[in-house]
Amino acid sequence: MKLLRPSLGVLLAAGFFVAPMRSDAATVRVGLGADYWIDQSAAFSFLLGVEGRLAGPLSIGARFGASLITDGNDVGIPLDLVLRANIASAGVYVEGLVGPWIVMGRGDALRAHAAFGFGLQGKAASIGVEVGYLDPDPVIGLRLGYKF
Repeated sequence: MKLLRPSLGVLLAAGFFVAPMRSDAATVRVGLGADYWIDQSAAFSFLLGVEGRLAGPLSIGARFGASLITDGNDVGIPLDLVLRANIASAGVYVEGLVGPWIVMGRGDALRAHAAFGFGLQGKAASIGVEVGYLDPDPVIGLRLGYKF
């Protein structure tokens, strides 16, 4: 029992020396979006995402936020699962998204969403296009993002 405390102290100190100075385990991404929901309306979104590195350039995470649908001033809450590949050598990204959106004021509150996005990725900022489906029609939009 007398050796337990010093041993734990040595293990803790060794952990601090071995641990990386900067954590790449998780990143936070803030984004703005402008979409055209075909045959429905325009939509403007504020998005917040959390991503963790999966393997190599792949990361997986969740994206959520608030969306204003201009026709009728309805509000939506996007909830998406994101699989993203950052190809650093080319400065581009490719991502796939799937999840429900909660849309208040348009009949069915829960709507299916699936999309494919691609664009340019800098060290922190990104700009790209997202093409997909938001029940009951296709959607296309522009995304601006900043990674912390």
